[in-house]
Amino acid sequence: MRTFRTVRSMSVLATAVAMAAGALVTLAPTPAHAAGAALPFTSVEAEAASGTGTRIGPDHSQGTLASEASGRQAVRLASGQRVEFTVPRAANAVNVAYSVPDGQSGSLDVYVNGQKLAKSIPVTAKYSYVDTPWIPGAKTHHFYDNARLLLGQNLQPGDKVALQAANVQVTVDVADFEQVAAAAGKPAGAVSVTDKGADPGGQGDSTQAFREAIAAARGGVVWIPPGEYRLTSALNSVQDVTLQGAGHWHSVVRTSRFIDQSSSSGNVHIKDFAVIGEVTERVDSNPDNFVNGSLGPGSSVSGMWLQHLKVGLWLLGNNDNLVVENNRFLDMTADGLNLNGNARGVRVRNNFLRNQGDDALAMWSLYAPDTSSSFENNTITQPNLANGIAIYGGTDITVRNNLISDTNALGSGIAISNQKFLDPFHPLAGTITVDGNTLVRTGAMNPNWNHPMGALRVDSYDSAIEAQVRITNTTVTDSPYSAFEFVSGSGRGFAAKNITVDGATVKGAGTVVVQAETPGAATFRDVTATGVGAAGVYNCPYPSGSGTFTLTDGGGNTGWNSTWSDCSTWPQPGQGNPDPDPGRNLAKGRPATATGSQDVYTPGKAVDGDPNTYWESANHAFPQSLTVDLGAREAVRRLVLKLPPQAAWQARTQTLSVQGSADGSAWSTVVAAKDHRFDPASGNTVTVPLPAGTNLRHLRLHVTANTGWPAAQFSEVEAYLS
Repeated sequence: MRTFRTVRSMSVLATAVAMAAGALVTLAPTPAHAAGAALPFTSVEAEAASGTGTRIGPDHSQGTLASEASGRQAVRLASGQRVEFTVPRAANAVNVAYSVPDGQSGSLDVYVNGQKLAKSIPVTAKYSYVDTPWIPGAKTHHFYDNARLLLGQNLQPGDKVALQAANVQVTVDVADFEQVAAAAGKPAGAVSVTDKGADPGGQGDSTQAFREAIAAARGGVVWIPPGEYRLTSALNSVQDVTLQGAGHWHSVVRTSRFIDQSSSSGNVHIKDFAVIGEVTERVDSNPDNFVNGSLGPGSSVSGMWLQHLKVGLWLLGNNDNLVVENNRFLDMTADGLNLNGNARGVRVRNNFLRNQGDDALAMWSLYAPDTSSSFENNTITQPNLANGIAIYGGTDITVRNNLISDTNALGSGIAISNQKFLDPFHPLAGTITVDGNTLVRTGAMNPNWNHPMGALRVDSYDSAIEAQVRITNTTVTDSPYSAFEFVSGSGRGFAAKNITVDGATVKGAGTVVVQAETPGAATFRDVTATGVGAAGVYNCPYPSGSGTFTLTDGGGNTGWNSTWSDCSTWPQPGQGNPDPDPGRNLAKGRPATATGSQDVYTPGKAVDGDPNTYWESANHAFPQSLTVDLGAREAVRRLVLKLPPQAAWQARTQTLSVQGSADGSAWSTVVAAKDHRFDPASGNTVTVPLPAGTNLRHLRLHVTANTGWPAAQFSEVEAYLS
């Protein structure tokens, strides 16, 4: 049985992110429809910089520093070693993604054009190394953290910024360079939290001052001036008010629970400040979130810096027409944002999310469906225990123009799923639009399944896909495994159907372009692939006998017309599709089912390659049958049937016919019923020739009698091409 999980304003300059030679570099302004967010910073990978440290990676295995890093590579600095970045744009600030060994802390000294700054960047493992033992397949994860610094001077492209480990080993992943605007001024008529007694020095408890300012500013603006403010409990009764800061580099609120309320009349607008928490472990029963519950209809969240929380926004109740845009979500121990049912007309767009501990963006249609909502133009990197974007149920959902990179264990870049986790759940319905997304190094090995998850996954986990799933204009680059996966993750074989894939470009897939593991159907048009590691298609629905997955060629498909030849093995990255041995036993290791079994003598014993183990049907219950799924249609010409060779197995005659099927549903007789003598003197082996022209995928032995025991018995069923 397969198991997945049991849990559950920025610059108007449009920039694109290119990933080449290990660097993230700003390109020329791009059209509004380009994948990803328009970001006011430019990221440079540490492995693309110079220095004295040691490069680690690339690596795609679970639980390593390199596998969680952006680009799957980073630079390890011993104390005294440095990495030096060439500044790619005008900048006066830097944010650094880094990791230090568990339990340690220290600092990074900062040098600008060779001159050491008085200020350093503190680094700590406090917010890293998260364990979630209740999630099957999870290991210690969340190795990285982010730390930022205003440099106190304006830098130009070509200037040098060096980071040097001062007193601890530091692994540097990526640096973000940004030109931070000066602090904004107080809006006219706004109520300042400092007028109500808030302490901008961060020493006093400002909770009551914030509450009083919110009450006084109903219908207006609460002003959060530059400074740091400490809150010791969550705010509630927040409605018909704007909470505004001077910019998220200037106005900082320190709290792990900012708003916690089950309902609101709405018209809440939160913008332009930072909320930085103290969440060091994931405790799902704790509302350690920036927003937990409802902001009410017609609300918005924009220009925020959210960090060190469990979840950024966990949204319940009425959030109709909410807009969440131009925010940064960093270092959450769980989701970045989750629309937990009843989201109507919600727009989540132009956000940047790095290092989330679960799904970066999720819709989960629990209690009521999420409807007519969208995730658009978001940039997501390094979710380290689930998906970049996950849609669990919902009606008329859109996932458009997102850029997602470097997913880790238990995650695809995008998952479109009927996994419910809890009831009442509302499965996918209407039209699910997945358009214009770019997926880079996404997909991962699922340790619960012991096989990989694709870059884009459609998962009929708890029920068949009945919605119309439209996947268009997708770019998949350097997936470690497959590009598109169709699966029923519970192992129950629900159908993944009503799917079209139009206009995809696959540039590097470690194994296959299409990984089909459940019954269903999809039509592919204009899907081009290069750099495919093993074969074009893996088409092996599970469980055996559950049906077939039909791939319809709609035209314009190139570069992936081969099919993986052996459903008993998983293709490995870069392995290539081995030429099948024409003399191989086609039935060995294939899924086998039966009308019944006696005790431990199960159907799989007849295809395990061991003549000393055997299948035995239910006793005194003829007729009985054994069915083997060969994985693909084969021109079978000969069957070899065996019983254990020991003399203790006396001679016997079994009366049987051979039946065949292409789809597991419609059957025809290949060899009519006949007596077959099994004799230990001749190895207890019987050969059954099949007629010329036989071509079948599903092989069935129909047994009506056995002179040696009141049941059908086979120790091995072997099928050969000659």
